[in-house]
Amino acid sequence: MPPEFIQPMVLYGIRVDEVERGRILCSYAVPPRLLNAGNSTLHGGAIVTLVDLIGAAAISSTGAVLSGVAIDIGVSYLDGASVGEEIEIEAKALKVGRGIGVVTVEFRRKRTRKVIALGRHTTYLFASSKL
Repeated sequence: MPPEFIQPMVLYGIRVDEVERGRILCSYAVPPRLLNAGNSTLHGGAIVTLVDLIGAAAISSTGAVLSGVAIDIGVSYLDGASVGEEIEIEAKALKVGRGIGVVTVEFRRKRTRKVIALGRHTTYLFASSKL
């Protein structure tokens, strides 16, 4: 599926609560369209997509170039989030250099702050041309 389909489908409903250099905090009510069929919790594919997109935004918030490509991305799934449940998504840039950006993205229940998933994302940042 093209990004024009996936990104709006996953991002629709995201609220950006705080932005500072290298950090973004969002909140999200888990929508029915992003649930696992078998257990009615937030789908892992949606979580990894959010790690990619919100993690890239945290890197971008440092002033780094906007274009890049993921060279490593991973998620530890610790618990589930049910439909309608409010979650927080916090992305923090750990290192942003000339060629690489590294972020962590934590998903937690808004009410209890219990972590439900922890993502890591490494991005190769394209060097801007001097031409």
